[in-house]
Amino acid sequence: MSRNAVTEKILTAKISKGLKWADVAVEVGSSKEWVTAACLGQMTFDPTQAAIVGKIFDLSAEDQQWLTVVPSKGSLPTSVPTDPLIYRFHELVSVYGTTFKELIHEEFGDGIMSAIDFKMDIAREPDPKGDRVKIVMSGKFLSYKTY
Repeated sequence: MSRNAVTEKILTAKISKGLKWADVAVEVGSSKEWVTAACLGQMTFDPTQAAIVGKIFDLSAEDQQWLTVVPSKGSLPTSVPTDPLIYRFHELVSVYGTTFKELIHEEFGDGIMSAIDFKMDIAREPDPKGDRVKIVMSGKFLSYKTY
């Protein structure tokens, strides 16, 4: 068994049961964005959360243990993603990365936005010309130290 195998079991059960990530998140008690990332193997559930996820997706005790193991972050199979939706995020960073960097440094100084102390919200934004995807990301600013 591996964490990837558990992820596959979760995805198979999600499809067969017709579940939505938002419904799973309500049961776990965290945001749909974080719970989805954890179910896909990018975050670590605590034992209580793992038990809830295990019940939802009919996972064994061993499967649930894998949910509590700290994962290797960044699970894309290639350096440049080939999935069209994920590629668009790569494209966003390729085109606007320097703008993100310049504006963050201008506003906050020399540092980074944390992906550890981080939250995200994804929502549908109705628009007469076609609905839009609204993504709000918020990460703690971490300044570089002088030593």
